[in-house]
Amino acid sequence: MTAPYTFKRQGRSRATMMLVPAIWLVLLSARIWLNADLLILGLIAAFTLPAVWDVIKNPSAGLTLTDSDLCWHSGSRNAQITLAEIDKTRFDTRLDFSVRATVILKNRRKIRIPFEATPPHQDFEHALNAKDIKTERHHFSLRQ
Repeated sequence: MTAPYTFKRQGRSRATMMLVPAIWLVLLSARIWLNADLLILGLIAAFTLPAVWDVIKNPSAGLTLTDSDLCWHSGSRNAQITLAEIDKTRFDTRLDFSVRATVILKNRRKIRIPFEATPPHQDFEHALNAKDIKTERHHFSLRQ
């Protein structure tokens, strides 16, 4: 029996907690020194609200690969698949260079692993290969 591969991520990150106040400071400076319109500044500030929500709520996401199961959770969503059900795992590199993972079962059903629960793709691919699960790599495909 080998040690399980585990990945965990929190919604609250140091980068987010530093970046959001910096953006707000720039917007405040633009209002004071450039007399920028409040409507435009408010629209720009609205784009920071999801990041603020993640800092406040601090959702947890993660994935565990054991000798018998692949499990993940993201907020209130979770899943557990036995390794015997898995045919292969597909890694798709998107145009924004993010990598999405999809588990393809032996009955051809596809289950997408939530992005926030997906570990770094190279480590995850090595862990899957160590468990004798086939993997596929697809780069910059617009189709699923």
